[in-house]
Amino acid sequence: MVFLSGVLPLLILNHQKVSELHSFAAPLKAGHAYYPYYPTRYIEPILAAFSAVKLAIQLPLPTQFLPNNRCPVKIKSTQSIDTTRYRVSYLANAALLVYFIELMQTKVVKLDPYKADIAKIKEAAAIVDGGGLVAFPTESVYGIACRAKIDSLIKLNNLKGRDSDKYYTLHIGQKSEAKKYVPTIGLKAEKLIRNAWPGPLTIVFELDDHDMDKQQISLNRGVFESLYKNNSIGIRCPDNPIASIFLRLTHNPVVAPSANVTGRPPATDAEEVLAQLSGQINLLLDAGPCKYKKSSTVVKIGKKELEILRQGVYSLKELEAMSEVKFLFVCTGNTCRSPMAVGMFRKYLAEKLQCEVDHLDKMGYKVSSAGIIDMAGSPASAEAIAACAANGIDIKAHRSQELSQKLIEENDFIFAMSRMHRERVTALSQEAANKCVLLAEDKDIPDPIGQGQQVFNNCAELIKEAVKKRIGELVI
Repeated sequence: MVFLSGVLPLLILNHQKVSELHSFAAPLKAGHAYYPYYPTRYIEPILAAFSAVKLAIQLPLPTQFLPNNRCPVKIKSTQSIDTTRYRVSYLANAALLVYFIELMQTKVVKLDPYKADIAKIKEAAAIVDGGGLVAFPTESVYGIACRAKIDSLIKLNNLKGRDSDKYYTLHIGQKSEAKKYVPTIGLKAEKLIRNAWPGPLTIVFELDDHDMDKQQISLNRGVFESLYKNNSIGIRCPDNPIASIFLRLTHNPVVAPSANVTGRPPATDAEEVLAQLSGQINLLLDAGPCKYKKSSTVVKIGKKELEILRQGVYSLKELEAMSEVKFLFVCTGNTCRSPMAVGMFRKYLAEKLQCEVDHLDKMGYKVSSAGIIDMAGSPASAEAIAACAANGIDIKAHRSQELSQKLIEENDFIFAMSRMHRERVTALSQEAANKCVLLAEDKDIPDPIGQGQQVFNNCAELIKEAVKKRIGELVI
C-alpha cells in the first residue's frame, strides 16, 4: 500500500505511463477476451481507476462527472484545476487500491462433493484455460491446476519455488485419456490402470523413441516439452468427483502439483491451502478435507519390475498385486498339453523380457494351467516331460489342478487347447468369453494321451509355434 500511495500520484501526472495503463485496460473493455482469468468482479474497479487517471490528465472542462458515472464525485467549477487533479488523483489511487487488494485475495468457491455445481466448476476450468492457477481437491491432497504451457508453468514454478527442469504430473479426468499421451501401454500398466485408477496413484510411463516421435508430431510443441522428460511422462487420474469433472471441463492438458510451497507439507483441506497460497492463486475449489490426507504413490512402470519413486497411499506390495498379469492354459486332464504349453510360454516370455525364467513371478507375470477334469494333483506324463526336455524345458515339478470359476475369473488371458475346452471355460464363467481364446487361433491341438513319444513331440512342436505367435502379439 505504501508503494501504491507513493507511486500512483506520479503515474497520474505521467502521460506515457497512463497511456500504457489504458493499453492494458483495452482488452478488459472489450469483454476481457485476452484476460479471461480475471474474475468479473475485478473489471469495474480497474476501469473506474483508469477513467479517473484519464480525467486527472485531460480535464477539458472545469465542471464534469467522472466518465460513465463509475465514481459519483462531482467537481465544482470554483475548484482550481490543480486541486481537482489532486482530488481525482486521490480517487484513482483509492480505486486502484481496491482493485489490487481484491486481486491479492484468492476467491474461494465452496462445493458439495456429492452434488457438483457445474457452473462454478466451469468458472474454475476457464481460469485454468486462461493461464490462471486453481487449487482443487483430490482424494489424496489438494492440487494446483495449471495448463501445460510454458508461460503458465513459469508462474507455477515461481509459486512452488521449484526449478524449471523439474516436470509436473499430467492429471486426467478419466483413465481412457491416458492413450492420448501414451500410445503403447504394456500389459502390466494396463492391469494397473484397470485396478488402481481412478485413485491415489501417479504412474510414470516409459515411451520408446517411436512413440516419442509420434507424440512430438501429435501434440503442440509447448505441451510436449512441458509433459515429457527422458522418454517418460507421469500421469494421474484422481478419484474425486469434483476433480474428475473439473479436469474434463478444461480445454488444455492440466498439470497439478500438490498445493503447497516446496519444502512444506501438502495441503489436505481448504484452510491449509489458504494458509500457504492465499493471494497467490486465482481460485480455490473447497470441497472439504481429502479422503486419505497423504500424497499419491508415484510408481515407474516398464518392462522390468515396478519402481516406487515416492511413497504414498499404495504400498509396493499392493501395486504388485494390482499389476500382476496372469495367463492360464486349459486342456482335459492337465497332464499333457497344458503343462507343455506353460513350460513353452514361460521360456519364450522370459526371452522377450530378457530375464531368467525363475524371475517371471518377480517381474509380475504368472503362468499356470488347469484341466476340465480332476486328476487329483497328478504329475505331467512321462512323454510330455520328455518332449519339453528336448526343448530345454523342465516340467517335472508340475501337478495338475481342476479348472474352477475362481481360476477363470482371476486370470487375464486364457488359452484353450480345443473348442471343447473353451466352451467349458465360458460355461463356468460368462465373463470369460472376451479373454478365452484357442491357443492355435482357429484350430484344435489334438490330445496325444496314450500315444507314442513321436506324437507327443509333434504336439509339443504345434504348441511351441502357437505359443511363440501369441507371445509376439503381447505388448510388454
